[in-house]
Amino acid sequence: MPSVKVRESDSFENALRKFKKQCEREGILSEIKKREHYEKPSVKKKKKAIAARKKALKRIRLTGER
Repeated sequence: MPSVKVRESDSFENALRKFKKQCEREGILSEIKKREHYEKPSVKKKKKAIAARKKALKRIRLTGER
């Protein structure tokens, strides 16, 4: 759980910025998006395979251009 200690001299905008950065560091927003909709295990597996294929093609392109 992110927590931000706010000093008296800090403005609300600065405190909010610190809180957002803390949430980003802990990966809360990505976790929320991931849990927003249920994905069947077969769909997860298919997406993972597609991502692996894309990553492999990208790696081949990067090494092949040199």
